[in-house]
Amino acid sequence: MTLFLTESEVERIVTMPDAMRLVEDALRELGQAHAINRPRQRVRVQNGILHVMPAGLPTRGYLGFKYYSAFRPRTRFWFHLLDANNGDLLAMMQADRLGQQRTGAASGVATKFLARADASTVGIIGTGWQAESQLQAVCVARPIRAIQCYSRDAEHRNAFAKKMSAQLGVDVRAVDSTEAAVRDADVVIAVTNSREPVVRGQWLQPGTHVNAAGANRLEARELDDEAIRRSSFVCVDSIEQAKIEAGELCAPIESGVLTWDRVCELGDVVAGRVGGRTNRNDVTLFKSLGIAVEDVALGAWVYEQARAQKIGREIELQ
Repeated sequence: MTLFLTESEVERIVTMPDAMRLVEDALRELGQAHAINRPRQRVRVQNGILHVMPAGLPTRGYLGFKYYSAFRPRTRFWFHLLDANNGDLLAMMQADRLGQQRTGAASGVATKFLARADASTVGIIGTGWQAESQLQAVCVARPIRAIQCYSRDAEHRNAFAKKMSAQLGVDVRAVDSTEAAVRDADVVIAVTNSREPVVRGQWLQPGTHVNAAGANRLEARELDDEAIRRSSFVCVDSIEQAKIEAGELCAPIESGVLTWDRVCELGDVVAGRVGGRTNRNDVTLFKSLGIAVEDVALGAWVYEQARAQKIGREIELQ
């Protein structure tokens, strides 16, 4: 029997500390070559796009794939989990919250391994759905005491600041420019749909860690060349995927600002295969694209918890 889980049932199970632990473990497995990840594939038609993301965690006994259809006015997310031993379909679940939490968790893991130990202030550009889990994650990774947020809509950023202050128990304040959000922040987060840079390298103070989590298209970037130039350490969740999706890196590489041999994978950092920050003044960068192995790790755990807690509905598939 296959377990079917709705969005609300997934939400009952997922917490950010669990998501960060599972994503960290999955990235370590990837760094040790014990996991399998394939880049996102896109099928474009006249009115929308189908995105498909497969991966495997054979040490845990799972294969899986997330797919989502981006057609106006909405995007629909689904995750399928399979038994890696016999191919049985174990679970189907709605996956909007799943994706949000694993994306935030990846930035949280990067912050844990790359930000200064005493990092306590955050500047975030973008105040949408994904921004919430970004802040949840960095507050797990570091003892954050103050956050400044910016987005173009003043009413929206003020409401976001109020909501996240209450949720996190941290002083979250809306500011009136991208520069005001970024300057003096120990951790900078960009999570927008902007096609043009919203973070300027000249605004970054020595020792800043940057999570760039919004753009995953070659024609879009959130960081300018100076931000890349100033980054002493640059990592991504998948180099293979970055080469076809990371406008932040591909454009500077094409112009000679950066080379691929300077780009590492976060899984190698987590596995201890490469270092990260070497001193307090390093600017470190994590370019997050969102990879399938993170979905499989979190989706498998949701399935196990749902079974244990008797959440969800059994369906019979021939």
